[in-house]
Amino acid sequence: MIQSLLSYVVWSPNPAVFSGFERLRWYSLLFALGFIISQQIMIYIFKKEGHDERLVDKLTIYMVLATILGARLGHVFFYEPDRYLSNPLDILKVWEGGLASHGAAIAILIALWLYVRKTPNQSYLWLVDRIVIVVAMTGAMIRFGNLMNSEIGGKPTDSDSGFVFARESEEILETLRLPIMDIRANKPSERSDELQGNGIVPVNFDIKIEKGAFEEADLREAIERDVKYALTRFRSSQKYLAEDENTPLNYDLQDRGDHYLAVIKTFGVARYPTQIYESLSYFLIFLLLFLGWIKYKHRIPEGLYLGIFLVTVFGMRFVWEFLKENQVEFEENLTFNMGQALSIPLVIGGFLLILYAMKNGSPAPKNIGEE
Repeated sequence: MIQSLLSYVVWSPNPAVFSGFERLRWYSLLFALGFIISQQIMIYIFKKEGHDERLVDKLTIYMVLATILGARLGHVFFYEPDRYLSNPLDILKVWEGGLASHGAAIAILIALWLYVRKTPNQSYLWLVDRIVIVVAMTGAMIRFGNLMNSEIGGKPTDSDSGFVFARESEEILETLRLPIMDIRANKPSERSDELQGNGIVPVNFDIKIEKGAFEEADLREAIERDVKYALTRFRSSQKYLAEDENTPLNYDLQDRGDHYLAVIKTFGVARYPTQIYESLSYFLIFLLLFLGWIKYKHRIPEGLYLGIFLVTVFGMRFVWEFLKENQVEFEENLTFNMGQALSIPLVIGGFLLILYAMKNGSPAPKNIGEE
């Protein structure tokens, strides 16, 4: 029984950092923190290698602009060109989502080339080798932000382990014409005997409803009609839940004195939490690169770190894409989805860079004042 209770997680965090202050979201906060921490690490690197640390402010501007513009344009051209090219103004609606890490990677490499052209005493490969250290860390934080947004999740596990992403269904229920005070999706321990081992797992929605607006009979009718519709007819509910639209809604309605509590007993689809897999992978890559730089910074052949970054980050991206749900419909007919197809040339380029660096590369010379 203990094993069955620990087998899956019902995941429905509020994407807003503070309740009632919806503008500050976890994704935005983690995205910004990634750049703030990266800036401090780059200051440390510049200082240790004898470069003017004041240049990091200028470098940060290039990085932020390249990441946002590249990621947005990457999504536009790689994933949904027809939609955005027919409605170009929608490209500016970054807040609606749609960022591609491959586009960001390409834009960063271009932006760093532009930066180096105007910055003496820094070679392109030397700089990129240092930048990829913090890019891996920022990527880890962004993927964790995706988890907090309940987005870019994985395919069904077809087992009773995984994450049931319930946030979107909660948001749909909040739009019902009911005096709802609160909604909480949860994993019901009393329904553990309903686990079948097929990835369709019990999920409860506890809906707190204000008393007085409905007679109990009318409230039951509204729940059976509107809640059933919300859990079966919306695309996101069909994606994350497994409520049978042909059977009556299973629920309990409890009178709690000043309010009603409707306990909706339904089922969810256990999915791979690929956001966690990617985030941990990128953070581990960051640690290995940073610790390697601390120990071997004077002996790192130029281009080696960029090569390692491309092979490891996009190699892991290629692997995790097998477990991720496709982002757009046309990917369903591809042998490899768009994320994998874009990763392949970057991984190949990374291997070539590693071979070049090991054969021909030489460590950057020390600067005056370098520690």
